[in-house]
Amino acid sequence: MPLGKSVFRLAIHATLLALLVVCLSQYQARAQSNIKPGDYEDSLTHGGRTRTYVIHIPPAYDGVKNLPLVILLHGGAGNANIAMRMSNMNAKADKMGFVVVYPNGTGRFEKRLLTWNVGNCCGYALDAKSDDVGFIRELIEKLENELKINSKRVYVTGISNGGMMSYALACELSDKIAAIGVVSGALDYEKCQPKEPVSVLIIHGTDDEHVLYNGGKPKKSADWHPRVDKPVSYAVSFWTKHDGCADKPTREENGGIIKETYSGCKDGTEVILYTIKGGGHTWFGSERKIRFLGEDPTPNGFATDTILDFFKNHTK
Repeated sequence: MPLGKSVFRLAIHATLLALLVVCLSQYQARAQSNIKPGDYEDSLTHGGRTRTYVIHIPPAYDGVKNLPLVILLHGGAGNANIAMRMSNMNAKADKMGFVVVYPNGTGRFEKRLLTWNVGNCCGYALDAKSDDVGFIRELIEKLENELKINSKRVYVTGISNGGMMSYALACELSDKIAAIGVVSGALDYEKCQPKEPVSVLIIHGTDDEHVLYNGGKPKKSADWHPRVDKPVSYAVSFWTKHDGCADKPTREENGGIIKETYSGCKDGTEVILYTIKGGGHTWFGSERKIRFLGEDPTPNGFATDTILDFFKNHTK
């Protein structure tokens, strides 16, 4: 074939490819702009397993501006809908313009008694060796592709087993996650070697009997796996060292809530610990209080407000 015809055909192919890319981009843009505010159930397949989640789109979503993404992980034996009701995060997220996704862990039942695999806990997910880190990475990438998400403002929060999972994700996905907010969880993830700094907010009650403030075997547990949790001080020490923060925090106390802020960290990160005197094992400030989980001396909305305000101040 003459050289001229080959060049001509290559030019045509390149032009058609460019047009295809433009068409796909326009199609994706239209799809993103047509998404309406509200709650949606969706799924993806990871590791041969169908993984489900609920996503909340705030009124600020217009398919043009990139919005922050918050991933909220339910506690052990919970699910996405329980996490949504417990935290009441959608109302606050609507005011701040955050997209919130509530993933489901795994269990013997489709949407009940679900857990996360963090290496020493919990339940079915641990026994099944569920790849929850891989699932959340794929979920983030899927949402970044389908929605207008600010990739520098991806956050993770969770309670109890979900708090433990939040730590594990900060360990493994520090390239994607700007900050985490851990409520009543422990940093038990053994192979924690984050590559980048991550801002960390911790909220924990001194009278927590399910994940002890000072570490050790739980006094109360619904999980059949024996475990020993590391103390809150271990998590603080780990993240302040990793983030290169100042050794001593600034300390404030108000109504039995102690706030210790470690500043001067790398890349503008920050580590904050809220110690709740007499606090039990709960999403602090939730209107849906469960008596056997212990006392909650915090004002309504405390954990949700505190976590989202913290996220607002930290970008990757």
